[in-house]
Amino acid sequence: MKAVITVLGKDCVGILSKVSTACADAGANIIEVTQSVLQDMFAMIMLADISSTTVPFDELAAKLELLGDDNHLKIHVMHEDIFNSMHKI
Repeated sequence: MKAVITVLGKDCVGILSKVSTACADAGANIIEVTQSVLQDMFAMIMLADISSTTVPFDELAAKLELLGDDNHLKIHVMHEDIFNSMHKI
């Protein structure tokens, strides 16, 4: 199972570190990352393997969203199944 994690907000030091640490603490393995800084705006998409997480998916999503709130970022976590369903024709 995988999750798509998106992060948007004003660029600052340590965003990638904070998000990846939260994923690692939950047992999620980051498979792929792409990030861009557009002027002072930070945008990142992560693909994480969540098949070995130590917490339920909802708890991981809530933890990351709270991390975003604490750091003035918008963090959204979407389960692979939902992502795939949204993009089926």
